[in-house]
Amino acid sequence: MTNLGSGAGEIRRYALADRWLRDAVAWSAERDLDSNRRYASAWLARCHFEQGRWSEAGTTVARLAAEGVAMSPTRIVALTVLGRLRTRRGDPDARAPLEEAWELATQTGDLQRTWPVAAGRAEQAWLDGRPAAVPGLVAEPFELARRLGHEWALGELGFWLWRVGGQPGPPAGAAGPYALQMAGDWRAAAAAWRALGCPCEQALALADSTAQDDLLAALDLLERLGARPAADTVAARLRELGVRRRPRRPRRATLANPAGLTARELDVLALLGEGLRNADIAGRLHIAEKTVDHHVSAILAKLGVRSRQEATRAAAARGIVPGDG
Repeated sequence: MTNLGSGAGEIRRYALADRWLRDAVAWSAERDLDSNRRYASAWLARCHFEQGRWSEAGTTVARLAAEGVAMSPTRIVALTVLGRLRTRRGDPDARAPLEEAWELATQTGDLQRTWPVAAGRAEQAWLDGRPAAVPGLVAEPFELARRLGHEWALGELGFWLWRVGGQPGPPAGAAGPYALQMAGDWRAAAAAWRALGCPCEQALALADSTAQDDLLAALDLLERLGARPAADTVAARLRELGVRRRPRRPRRATLANPAGLTARELDVLALLGEGLRNADIAGRLHIAEKTVDHHVSAILAKLGVRSRQEATRAAAARGIVPGDG
């Protein structure tokens, strides 16, 4: 079940992947097969990340981190999701998970392990303004993808080489959406990504346009996802074009809460900042202690941290206003 799910996820057949991975999680949980359950869960997180379901992906990898995952394949997938999620959101400490994932992945020599990490590191370098670093980050897994003829690995890694001028066009056998974008047909690429259910890639394809409406559509998608670095890049391009009209901005509470915490989670976060225990928080808010446990887990997941103290610091660093739902 896990092989069927992860294989479907690799080629972005998400409905099939979701079915098999959820079955694998449930079947393994019933039999206390924790290693299998965790691996299938990590793959679910990857699929959710690629579909723009970032809160769900973050929640899953945070739970895996809390369990203390030791199995290398699961750690690689979970760390890659965490690093790529932080990169796209512009969160602090995005590099550390990807570096750890890369160290583990290179020990396997397996394209399934190295390709997603290499792509994540390339995207991070691009967004950080380090395009010259990209070829060295993807060259080795790209050559392996070429030898193996893996269309999606060829497409994604080739795309990053193309983005920095290291690839003249789509490599033979590259997956459709990437090949279309490298061939200059960004509009068809955006439509293909939309059909697959990948909103961030759809937005990034639209961002290759020079047309105001396309750039505005890309900016709207990126802002809805919370992809701040990419959104800032598109916004800068619009300003260069003299465009003043912008998509309707998120309401004030959303701007003060970029992690997407609910009103109740913000209440709990405020009390975490006071150093209260879950039992005390439950009494203060007149809710069950088990409910507080769920809220704390969700807060840690959405902020991408492991402890209550880290949650308070991360909220402050990101300008989140506790209690402002």
